Amino acid sequence: PRPFRPLPAAWAMLATKEQEEDFQRFVRRVEEISDLVQGLSSTDPAVKEKALAETEKRLHDQERSQEEEESRTVVNRTVINTQPSDTASAEAVDTEDFLAMLEKDAKERAKRRKRNEQLANALKEKGNDAFRRGDYVLAIQRYTEGLEKLKDKQELYTNRAQAYLKLQEHEKALGDCEWALKCNEKCIKAYFLMGKAHLALQHCREARQCYEKILQIDPQKENLFKECMKEVDLEEKRLRDEERALEEAECGKLAALSIRELLQRLEQPGQHLLYYAGGIRLLAEAVKDCTQQTLFRTNNGFSILQDKEAVRGGFCAERKSTAEVELSVSLLVLWQAVCAGNEENQRLLLAQPDVNAQLPKLLASGLAEIQRETLALISLYSESENGRRLLVKHQDLTRWLQILMMFVSSPDARAGKAMKILADLTEEERFRAQCRVRLSTDVLPLFSQLLSCAKVEKGRALSQCIGIMGNLCADRVLRLQMAEARECWQGCLRLLEEHSAVSTAEDQQCVFAVLGLMMNLLLEASVLSQDLAVDISGRCMSLLRDKDGRIVTRATGVLSRILAASSSAAEAAVGAGLVKKMLKILKAGGEITSNYALKTLSICTRRSRQAQEELVKADKAFRLLLKLLDSENEMIVANAAFCLGHCLAVPGAAASLLGSSVVKVLLRHAAADATRAAVQDNAAIALGKLCVAEPRHVLQLRELNGLAILNSSIKYLPST
Repeated sequence: PRPFRPLPAAWAMLATKEQEEDFQRFVRRVEEISDLVQGLSSTDPAVKEKALAETEKRLHDQERSQEEEESRTVVNRTVINTQPSDTASAEAVDTEDFLAMLEKDAKERAKRRKRNEQLANALKEKGNDAFRRGDYVLAIQRYTEGLEKLKDKQELYTNRAQAYLKLQEHEKALGDCEWALKCNEKCIKAYFLMGKAHLALQHCREARQCYEKILQIDPQKENLFKECMKEVDLEEKRLRDEERALEEAECGKLAALSIRELLQRLEQPGQHLLYYAGGIRLLAEAVKDCTQQTLFRTNNGFSILQDKEAVRGGFCAERKSTAEVELSVSLLVLWQAVCAGNEENQRLLLAQPDVNAQLPKLLASGLAEIQRETLALISLYSESENGRRLLVKHQDLTRWLQILMMFVSSPDARAGKAMKILADLTEEERFRAQCRVRLSTDVLPLFSQLLSCAKVEKGRALSQCIGIMGNLCADRVLRLQMAEARECWQGCLRLLEEHSAVSTAEDQQCVFAVLGLMMNLLLEASVLSQDLAVDISGRCMSLLRDKDGRIVTRATGVLSRILAASSSAAEAAVGAGLVKKMLKILKAGGEITSNYALKTLSICTRRSRQAQEELVKADKAFRLLLKLLDSENEMIVANAAFCLGHCLAVPGAAASLLGSSVVKVLLRHAAADATRAAVQDNAAIALGKLCVAEPRHVLQLRELNGLAILNSSIKYLPST
C-alpha cells in the first residue's frame, strides 16, 4: 500500500525547489518580525528588553552583511555601489525609528496586497466564467495569472485544481491542492479535490484519508463523507473485479474466452441486422456473473454502438423495421445482463450519448416488446440510490413523469413496472424539481383524464399513480400547481362520485389514494378549493358510511381541512348531520381518526351555533369530551378543550358540568408544561368561559387554589 502524504513533494511540477525555499524563508521572516514587534510593544520590561536587544543584533548583522557583499568585487563588475554604509547611523537607530520604519513598511505592503488582491479576484472571476463555459484551459490560465498577483490565495489553487481534474491532469490537481492546504490547512475543498485526484489515479487508500480529513474538520459534512467513501468503495470493487476477470482470461477459462470470442464476431462488418441481433442475444446469455460483466466492460463491449454504424442506425431508427425491433430488443436484454447489480457498468452505459438520447424515445415508442425491455433496464437503475442518481445526472427527466404515467392504461405488467419506477424516482429531490417544468401543461391534463376514465381502468396501477402524485406534493411548487388546477380537483371528485356505483377492492384502493392526495393539496389555501369546498365536503360526508375504515379516516381528514377553509361548507356539513357522525367516530376510537374528527368538531362548533347545540344535546354532560381531555395525545386534548369552550355558550351547558371533574382537569392542563402551547391556552380559555357561564364553578376553582393559575394563564394568552 502507498503511504498517505498529506503534503508530498509533488509540487516540483508547479514550482522549482528554489521557489519553495524562498516561500518558506519569506514566511519565517514575517513570523520573526511579527514576534519582534509584539515584544517591543510588551508591557513586560524583561520581554521588551530582550526584543530590543534582538532588534539591535538583527540590524547590526544586516549592516555587516551589506558591507561584506559590497566588498566582493569582480573584474567585469559594471555596477558599483557608491553609497558607503553608515554603520554608526544604523547602530543609532532607536526603537521608535525601527517601529516607524516597520509601520511604514507594513502600510506599503498592505497597500500593495490590497491592489494585488483586487487584481487576483478579478482574474479568479474570469477563470470561473471560463470554467462555467467548459473552457478549462483558459480557466487554468486565468487562475495562474491570479496566483502571479497573489501567490497565497487558496481559492485560486483549488479552482485551478478543479480545472485540472476536468482535463484529467490529476497530478497537477494534487499539487494545487497541496499548495491550497499550505494557505489553509483546514480547506475542505482542497481535501475533497485531492481525494478525487487520488481516486482517479487509483490511490484508494489516500483518497479515503482525504475524505476522513473532511469529516475531522467538519463533522456536519457526514453526508458528503458517505458519498465520497461510497465512490471509493465502488472504485475498489471495480479494480478487484477487473483483476479477477483478467486472471480468468489468462487462465483460459471457457466463460471468459466466450465473451471475447462473441465480441470479436460482432466486429465483422457488412452483416445483416439479424446477424448482429443473434450475436448480441448469445452474448447476453453468456453473461451470467460479475466476472463476465467485467470482461464485457474491459473488452470494450460498450463501444458496440460507436463502432458499428449498422447497429447504431438500427437502434436509433425512428420507425423501426422488424429486424430493427429485434436488434433493439437484443441490445436492451444485453444491457440488462451486463448492468444487473453492477454500478460501474450502469455508469458506463448511461455515459453513451446514443443510449441517453434513445431511452425516452423507446419508452414512448408504442412497441410493447421494446417498452417492456426498456422498463426492465430502467428499473435496474431506479431500484438503487446510486442508480437513481445516475439517471438524474445523465437524463433529462422532465418528460418522464408524463411518459411513464401513460402506462397506467396498459393491460399487462408494463403498468406496474412503470409505476414502480416512478415511485422510486420521486424519492429524488432533483427528479421532483424536474417535474415542475411540464406538470401543469402536460402531466395534469393526462392525470385528470386517467381519473375520469377510472370506472373502466381502475386497478392497482391507477392507485399507485395517484399515490405518486400525492408523494410529489412533498415538493411545495408541485403541490401549489396541483392545488390550483381545476381539472385535477374535478378528476378527484369524479372518482369519488363513482365509488358509490362500483365497490371492488381496486376501486377502494383508488378512493383511498385520492383522499390522501386531496389531504395533501389542502395543505395549500387556494381560491379554487374554497369554490369547490361544498362539493368536496359532500363527497366526503357520503364516504363516512364506507365499510373500509381507512377510507373513513381519510374522508374525516379531508373534512378537517376543507371545512376550515369554507364557512358555507361547514354549515352544509352540520346540516347534513356532521356532529353525530363525528361523535360516533370518536366513540369508536382510533387515534388518527379521532384527531381528525375532533378537529372537524372544533371547526364546526366555532362556526355554527347549531353545531354547538347538537353537540351539547348528543353528548350528555360532555362525557365524551371529558374522556378525551384525559388523553395522552396533546393534539386531542387541545381540540377537546377548544370544542368545549365553544359549547359553553349554549344555555345550561356549563351547569350540566357541576359536580364533574372538569375544573380540576382543565386547571391541570392550564398549569402543565405541555409541548403544545395550544393545550395550555385552550384549557385556560375553556376554564374561564366555564366560570363566567356558571359562577358556582368558581368555588371549586378557589378550593383548588386555581384563581392565580387561571389569571396567569389568561394574562399570557395572545390578544384577539
